[in-house]
Amino acid sequence: MNRRDFLKATGAVGLFISFPLSANAQEPEKIPSEVPAYPKDFNAYLRIGPDGRVGCFVGKIEMGQGNMTALAMLAAEELDVPLERVDMLMGDTDLCPWDGGTWGSLSIWQFGPVLRGAAAEAKAILIQMASERLGVPTPRLQVKAGVVSAVGIPSKHVSYGELVQGRRIERHLKAIKLKPVSEFTLVGKDAPRKDGRLKVTGAAKYTADIVPPGTLHACILRPPAHGATLLSVDVSQAEKLPGVKVIRAGDLVATLHARSDQAREALNQVKAKFQPSPSTLDNQTIFEHLLKTAPPAKQLAVKGDLKAGEAAAVHRLDATYLDSYVAHAPLEPHAALAQWEKGKLTVWASTQAPFLLRGQLAKAFGLTARNVRVITPFLGGGFGGKGSAPQALEAARLAKAAGCPVHVIWSRKEEFFLDSFRPAGIVKIRSGLTKEGRIAFWDHQVTAAGESEAETMYDIPHQRITSAGTWMGGNPAGFHPFAVGAWRAPAANTNVFAKESHMDALAAKAGVDALEFRLRHLKDPRMIALLQAAEKAFGWTRKPGPTGRGFGLACANHRDTMVAAMAEVAVDKKTGGVKVKRVVFAQDMGVVVHPDGARQQVEGCVTMGLGYSLSEEIRFKNGQVLEENFDTYQIPKFSQMPTIETILMSNPNLPAQGGGEPAIVVMGALIANAIHDAIGVRMLQLPMTPERIKQALKA
Repeated sequence: MNRRDFLKATGAVGLFISFPLSANAQEPEKIPSEVPAYPKDFNAYLRIGPDGRVGCFVGKIEMGQGNMTALAMLAAEELDVPLERVDMLMGDTDLCPWDGGTWGSLSIWQFGPVLRGAAAEAKAILIQMASERLGVPTPRLQVKAGVVSAVGIPSKHVSYGELVQGRRIERHLKAIKLKPVSEFTLVGKDAPRKDGRLKVTGAAKYTADIVPPGTLHACILRPPAHGATLLSVDVSQAEKLPGVKVIRAGDLVATLHARSDQAREALNQVKAKFQPSPSTLDNQTIFEHLLKTAPPAKQLAVKGDLKAGEAAAVHRLDATYLDSYVAHAPLEPHAALAQWEKGKLTVWASTQAPFLLRGQLAKAFGLTARNVRVITPFLGGGFGGKGSAPQALEAARLAKAAGCPVHVIWSRKEEFFLDSFRPAGIVKIRSGLTKEGRIAFWDHQVTAAGESEAETMYDIPHQRITSAGTWMGGNPAGFHPFAVGAWRAPAANTNVFAKESHMDALAAKAGVDALEFRLRHLKDPRMIALLQAAEKAFGWTRKPGPTGRGFGLACANHRDTMVAAMAEVAVDKKTGGVKVKRVVFAQDMGVVVHPDGARQQVEGCVTMGLGYSLSEEIRFKNGQVLEENFDTYQIPKFSQMPTIETILMSNPNLPAQGGGEPAIVVMGALIANAIHDAIGVRMLQLPMTPERIKQALKA
């Protein structure tokens, strides 16, 4: 349904429940406050229609990760209403409460408690109202399927919809008790995805599907390389084409037409000259450059005395691990539609952060936030790459100049060229073993990739963790040669690849089974239980490696979601090809809201992890990105998928944690360790392409 029908169906037009608002809060019907904080008034999140349907408004967006279903389940659980009677409206800055963005697996473990609290408060007030209506004390009332009834007197009942009746209810409760996990009837059970039918039938709307009358499609002139500057441009031939409008606004040169293919043909007629990029870097020389230009390392953690640890070591193992630039490569490229009406700007955009984009648009055009509306339909994948939305600012500039709605949809070539890549990085680990086979010291330095998961979870008496040149907070000029940014579990993939590969190498040096070696250095009962569960499900037998079986394992604690994974691979020594045959994942994410959704996330992490482990790499030279499409930038194929078994460990004592990223962080080390077990070769650079494996075998 469209937004107007949604509002009618959920009673959000002219019908809402509310509390007294603080002096700084907005009225419920108005645009939410620009203050970056979640509203405390539950009306910002919930509206109950006269038919008892619940409209749930959240600033998060749905990009395939299952937010739409999991968040609806949390609201339905606390309200005690059927899941099918909860309608989700997401990512609309005019209708939804403020939100910082959808990333970092924050939706469940950070925003989930906020939504649960709002629903619990709404339910408590509705029970108070029912008590007054039915003349029954609240302790003697029960709620089932959105109907409040007297215990033992079924004739005394009233529905949520009947209680609201369009009235404004000025009530607020200070102390709210959330439903205990032991009383959950919905959370923790599988349920159909809210977006499932829409996406399977093709009814789901993405930004590219929204085309108001009079819309023009824009194609924008891009430089041939990062760092290249425009010297001159001749648009005369493009301007002669029928129906084409050419716009030049400073550095922005674009051709517009009612048909996207005609706009592209017009752009091909634009003649431009560029000053070449000053960059002389390529994907072979980048690591030396990053090490040479990185700022001084900063210390993240220190334990014990590194010199004492070095003195206690009888065996040393030092290694350098390399990780390449990787693209986000979402199936839906960046897209935006901009429309100006009576001084107000409305933008539909494929963005993970509609409220952040609203602020950027307001600043760019000198508007108040009230005069900018950002609507995020379904996203066809984000993975951190749609945290920013430069295409939306381009569309808004062009729409203002053209005087009509304008669509900007990046081509696949633009998507690769303009992406903010996962940064290349270098991790150097120095370590040593005591004569008893325990780790004496651990010195981990990461350069250029970032700090997440750089610290080790193992019990090591002497250790130091340092980081140099993190991309977070900006990319200093001349460091990374193009934009870099968050990529599903930022920095963690690089650091865990190095850490868990190194743990395996130390186990081999000690002559100890890789699983046994980890257990010797672990104290956390959660991780120990996960490793034991994975061992049982996988059929791991403890033998010092390499064994020739092609078995590998890796584990991690990512933002308090713990994962332990085991894999079996086959390696063709002639071709260097790797076939991942099966993987077993044990995951402890606290309370599991939607088990099927959690399993889907693990499977998605495995799939994406196969890509960055075995094939995905951005090749570039002199500022030019050599990858332009999926013919050279190879993401995993269906035929490459292994058998995946997911074990979701029960942990009702830990609040629900995130599940969108933890499983991906171990994939590089998991496959590298399995390759080592299969052929005795330790792979130190991602991706582990056939060419690199053959080179390693020769060495």
